[in-house]
Amino acid sequence: MRNDTWTVDSYWELFVDGAVVESLTGGTQLRLHHPTPQEVVIECDRPWEGNTSGYFSLLQDGNTFRMYYRGSAYDLRTRKETHPEVTCMAESRDGIHWERPNLGLFEFGGSKRNNIIWMGRESHNFAPLLDQNPDVPRTRRYKALASVNVPGNDWGALGALVSADGIRWKRLQEQPVITEGQFDSLNTAFWDAVHRRYLEYHRIWHEGYRDVGVCQSQDFVTWSKPVLVDWGDAPREHLYTNAIRPYFRNPRILLGFPMRFVPDRAKVPEDPYPALCDNVLIVSRDGFHFKRWQEAFQRPGPQRERWVNRNNMPAWGLLVTRSPLPGCPDEISFYSVEGYYLPNQTARVRRFTLRLDGFVSVNAPYSGGEVLTKPVVLQGERLQINYATSAVGSVRVEVTDQRGNPIKGFTANDCVEMYGDEVEADVRWKDADIRSLRGKPVRLRFLLRDADLYAFRCA
Repeated sequence: MRNDTWTVDSYWELFVDGAVVESLTGGTQLRLHHPTPQEVVIECDRPWEGNTSGYFSLLQDGNTFRMYYRGSAYDLRTRKETHPEVTCMAESRDGIHWERPNLGLFEFGGSKRNNIIWMGRESHNFAPLLDQNPDVPRTRRYKALASVNVPGNDWGALGALVSADGIRWKRLQEQPVITEGQFDSLNTAFWDAVHRRYLEYHRIWHEGYRDVGVCQSQDFVTWSKPVLVDWGDAPREHLYTNAIRPYFRNPRILLGFPMRFVPDRAKVPEDPYPALCDNVLIVSRDGFHFKRWQEAFQRPGPQRERWVNRNNMPAWGLLVTRSPLPGCPDEISFYSVEGYYLPNQTARVRRFTLRLDGFVSVNAPYSGGEVLTKPVVLQGERLQINYATSAVGSVRVEVTDQRGNPIKGFTANDCVEMYGDEVEADVRWKDADIRSLRGKPVRLRFLLRDADLYAFRCA
């Protein structure tokens, strides 16, 4: 964004925060969508896992998906851990079927036949990332942050680890790299390619609430002091985790899915530590100022075990997976935890699905409505939209000057009516070519009827 004019290029511009919207008229509104539950992909039933296995992190390295997580178990009668915490890794080729490789690295119960990648002080919340910094040495292309104990500090600090392959790890240094905060949650970091910096998010207690702080770094070793993220006018709430990462179809947008912790409610009588949890959608363009949707992104749903505290915690990371419907486009897979803390159960990870860019749409009823964008500069050769309509619905696109006056050849009547359900559809006008407007400030007016518009770009 420059001088209140948005650049629209090959990255998909989403409506997740409404930032690109100048006005909504008629019956249009921004509508939050919710992921659809699918199958359980991991049951934490190995001896080194258990009912408090958690803090799942997901990434993709080439054709391989990886899931990192804590293996742990808790005896509700004695209120003690039943074995030391370990860090585990599972792999998948499709994001649906997961396997635990026998890595032979660490001994548990007299055997090295397990998927443990780390044992020791960092195992409580080991959070790996695949470093996208183009200057990173191959020996350090995997990095991780994890909490470590510090004498005299009950909340500890964050230590850094590195790996060439994501399997064999070593400490980057013995001294912690971040020391201000409360680090007993999942502390996340990534390379911000847009601003060429590392960003890190961790828990900070603020005015009696679990909140989120952010640090910056150029080298992953020396970090700025944490500052609280700005939630705008959103009310105070406990945010147990943050799950913030750049969105893979537009790295200028940071998406997060913090687990919202509600300590003054309980649903299941045998819940050992009564509270309820769901998760919400948060969005930022700069890493410091966030829009937080108040409605839950993922509700607990009808499963009883999801109405127990610390359930519905999202994994950190989204994966692109194939649709089970023949000929249909890929989907986003979103993963979250259930069965946590319950006696005679193991923690599980369930997969949920969402259409590409399908977090928030501009929705219009049958009576129709419009959305007008702020001034944009189109940089590509064709305008594309991600949309869905009913059988009687439609989408038309009008291009106007900055004052909202339709440009000749690009009026709504000139636009070829669009209807259907497509994630990448070209917008066409009868006798005009969008390339003639490339580099010029314009506005886009979308006319919708019984339709959802999820995103647009100029590729």
